[in-house]
Amino acid sequence: MTKKLCIKTYGCQMNVYDSARMADVLAPLGYAPVDGPEDADMVILNTCHIREKAAEKVFSELGRLRHEKARKEEAGGRMVLAVAGCVAQAEGAEILRRAPYVDIVLGPHTYHRLPEMVARAARVAPSRPGAGLLDTEFPVEPKFDHLPSPSSDGTGSAFLSIQEGCDKFCTFCVVPYTRGAEYSRPPSDVLDEARILAGGGVREITLIGQNVNAWHGEPTKGGGGDWGLGGLIREVAAIEGIERIRYTTSHPADMDEDLIAAHRDVPQLMPFLHLPVQSGSDRILAAMNRRHTADDYRALAEKLRIARPDLALSSDFIVGFPGETDADFEETLSLVRDVGFIQAYSFKYSPRPGTPAAMMEGQVPEPVMAERLATLQEILGRQQDAFNRACVGRVLPVLFDRPGRHPGQLVGRSPYMQPVHADGVASRYGEVVDLKIAEALPNSLSGVPADGAEAAAGGVSA
Repeated sequence: MTKKLCIKTYGCQMNVYDSARMADVLAPLGYAPVDGPEDADMVILNTCHIREKAAEKVFSELGRLRHEKARKEEAGGRMVLAVAGCVAQAEGAEILRRAPYVDIVLGPHTYHRLPEMVARAARVAPSRPGAGLLDTEFPVEPKFDHLPSPSSDGTGSAFLSIQEGCDKFCTFCVVPYTRGAEYSRPPSDVLDEARILAGGGVREITLIGQNVNAWHGEPTKGGGGDWGLGGLIREVAAIEGIERIRYTTSHPADMDEDLIAAHRDVPQLMPFLHLPVQSGSDRILAAMNRRHTADDYRALAEKLRIARPDLALSSDFIVGFPGETDADFEETLSLVRDVGFIQAYSFKYSPRPGTPAAMMEGQVPEPVMAERLATLQEILGRQQDAFNRACVGRVLPVLFDRPGRHPGQLVGRSPYMQPVHADGVASRYGEVVDLKIAEALPNSLSGVPADGAEAAAGGVSA
């Protein structure tokens, strides 16, 4: 009998990947994914601890789901309610204390044990609040060793997790505490999964990890010392059917020469890189424990663009980090103007309990942070708009991976991760199609099929 499974995913691409694998491990138990929690037999909140007040948002959602769970039980059914991910890892005991109707709390390293936990939860009477299961250990055996083969969702694009955890200990970040130490999956396992995905029709693979370019492993063919991410990318590119490769999220300190060369040498590697810098002030970067300076980042951007002239950059920024002065903020603006970004995620600093920055002196007042963020986002917005407008008239290959708002319309991603929509292309779902860009809209591009047209030579400079 088919059972309904609703997974609500918050946060990063790692959580998107983890949610898909949780669905995979539950499929043999008869669970099939549905969009909403109404009448679901199991609901999983796959949580993220990066954003402000993440835990409180989880408790708010749990309060709404409590009523769905009660209605299900009143009708004679059972809803298994689980909380997974980084909030679960950091605050598992508190979740069970404040929401005793939760059946399972599991960290990001233990979801391969979900079938066992579901079976144990089924043996607990619904009338026994406070009997929820807690599993937030960091197991010795990697979870990847216990997962079924991945499956394609038919969009032509898939995430492939190659690395987990973080050893950088940026002072604002909870990831080392919720995801653990850095772990690199063996190259043979990664390549086997990539081949399975390619065989299922996947044309674009995004290699993901908390510090994805910290990945390393022994070459599958022996000799030559450890591979870095550049070597792995070359091997993935050799797999038949793989037309596009991306990776995220990278750390500037782990951008080695071989990875930079891969941007030059591997045509499947897309000319877009998300490379978080966080601040343009060396003083603040040191306080963040980022292990690079602003000029290191400028030099790295120049090296990447020499290797791949059409490469465009995206980044992350935190404004209002403890102790940030007006002069520090001006240095961030200077870096933005010098480097140029076509996309960016920018946020006001918010303290994370247990991180060193949360206890630092010099917390910046909220109105000051808000003003700085508005200034930064205005400059970043102008850069993004200029880049998008420069694409008009060019032919870009677009991978269509979702339906648009109108009948016959599809939306996909350009090599630069821009959303692009086109009409009358419903039959091209999951394909890479050359589109001539007709219009730059505030948050996307529109195009028309350019079958037979050659893609414009060269790239677009940010």
